[in-house]
Amino acid sequence: MTPEELAWQKLTTAARRVRAEEDATAPFGFSTRVASLAMSAAEPSIGSILERFSWRALGVAALLAVTSVAANYTWRAQPTSEDLLSDEPAVAALFDSSGT
Repeated sequence: MTPEELAWQKLTTAARRVRAEEDATAPFGFSTRVASLAMSAAEPSIGSILERFSWRALGVAALLAVTSVAANYTWRAQPTSEDLLSDEPAVAALFDSSGT
């Protein structure tokens, strides 16, 4: 056995012999202190209100973005007859239509 394994064995046998005698209950008045701390911050701060509204605004913006993409996808996904019959490359057609 290596010295590391021997040390590990000694530690585990020592840990098995020790019994936890301490009480696992909360100290007297702990629940009262926790409840009073929770109730003392009942008035929301400006930062928390702003954070709540910003998350809602982000959701609304994402919903509008998805809706606009879905509404315009079918309109742009189908090529027009002009696009099919054009002899020009698409990049040249874009530059010619921009006025440069």
